[in-house]
Amino acid sequence: MIALLQRVAAARVEVAGRTTGAIDRGLCVFLGVERGDDEAVADRLLERVVHYRVFPDDQDRMNLDLLQVGGGLLLVPQFTLAADTRKGNRPSFTPAAAPEDGARLFEYFTGRARGLPLVVATGVFGAHMQVTLTNDGPVTFWLRVAPNK
Repeated sequence: MIALLQRVAAARVEVAGRTTGAIDRGLCVFLGVERGDDEAVADRLLERVVHYRVFPDDQDRMNLDLLQVGGGLLLVPQFTLAADTRKGNRPSFTPAAAPEDGARLFEYFTGRARGLPLVVATGVFGAHMQVTLTNDGPVTFWLRVAPNK
């Protein structure tokens, strides 16, 4: 499972002109689900995301995590993160999970996140989304927990 996380001043997702999720300061996380991912992989990735120290402390060093700063978490499903781009001019989506598995694990991840003391907002799995964000830094990291095979 892959998370592309961006530290944001604000972020929102719209589907068909309607805002489905929005946060102020926090993390906008694009999630990609790979074949072989399961709930244990999702749990480990969520643990990494919420505890990844990307927010500045009083000395302007990235020493604080999302929970410590009380930030929001905007989760956006993005199957293209699982693409194989090693050759050619067109991505292969063979490594991506089947849509039903991707949807199930995105909902699982979202549900687990909502059990934390965070504001959690989401995009819509399978929808054409418009994502607007103000990257703070810019600060962007790619995290991956390998699927259990």
